[in-house]
Amino acid sequence: MTEGKNDLRVGLVGYGLAGSVFHAPLIAATEGLALDTVVTSNPERQDRARAEFGAGLRCVADADELWACADELDLVVVASPNKTHVALATAALKAGLPVVVDKPLAGTAAEARELAALADERGLLLSVFQNRRWDNDFRTLRKLIADGELGDVWRFESRFERWRPHPKGGWRESGDPEEIGGLLYDLGSHVVDQALVLFGPAVRVYAETDVRRPGAQADDDTFVAITHAGGVRSHLYVSATTAQLGPRFRVLGSSAGYVKYGLDPQETALRDGKRPTASEGKDPWGVEPESMWGRVGAGESPLTGGGRPEPTLPGDYPAYYAAVAAALRGDGENPVTAHEAASALDVLEAARRSAREGVAVTL
Repeated sequence: MTEGKNDLRVGLVGYGLAGSVFHAPLIAATEGLALDTVVTSNPERQDRARAEFGAGLRCVADADELWACADELDLVVVASPNKTHVALATAALKAGLPVVVDKPLAGTAAEARELAALADERGLLLSVFQNRRWDNDFRTLRKLIADGELGDVWRFESRFERWRPHPKGGWRESGDPEEIGGLLYDLGSHVVDQALVLFGPAVRVYAETDVRRPGAQADDDTFVAITHAGGVRSHLYVSATTAQLGPRFRVLGSSAGYVKYGLDPQETALRDGKRPTASEGKDPWGVEPESMWGRVGAGESPLTGGGRPEPTLPGDYPAYYAAVAAALRGDGENPVTAHEAASALDVLEAARRSAREGVAVTL
């Protein structure tokens, strides 16, 4: 994407998985945004960033160098390890910069609300990268519910399951509480956020967390049950130990149910080096084959062809940064607020307590 003179200039902190696979490509693909600076002390990662986004990309070794040129930037994106999110977001806001933070925003809801208060005090945007709100299946489910296709939803089952019998190591699987690792805060941040968006506030939380794999330190097999204020029950599963994968969604309502298998294709596409701006013609962005469509029906099994196939809406991760750009220009709302992130963290903290004490937690 060619940089325009009126583009908002973005500094990206971190160029690991989140920074290189998700944020940098999506920023670069968004009209009105320009990836200006990448913060990473790793020379190999600096070279990779320049190779993809141009030799003119500025790379600096630490965030202090970013704050030193704050007047040359319009937005900072924090895509560094979880334990650094609060400190870096605080520094960005104090430097007068709007900020996007990868999920989870913080380790606790209290920290998230402190950040939200600081952003409100400074009059700056603070947004959280909850990209799974733009997954293909989630977009499709929101439409089905809005159109009344399922009637009154009674139970929402959501699974983010993988088969990874051997730990890969790294901070995401660390047992050190300071790292904010484990699946509850990783994939759990997504499934809890989706449940709250669909069905509103949680009033009761029950959870089971286990460390199953030899050598693992953090939870790798977790279940969370949420009772929502409106009466819907959400049953959420996140796991790295699932030898046979269940449906991504099974949603049961008074008129019909929706069952959908398989994951949104956008993460795989980004990992494979595909980019939204290049997806045209016979390979459009975020589109899955008809064979992966979910089914809507009542009283029949989708595995035997019961119900009708429901066309899956395209996944649309680029919509998040397009919304951020619009919000910064005063043309739209913050797509994911820190207050929403704090509500999700209320649930994650309650889930952690529930699993530890073996009790249901009332919020």
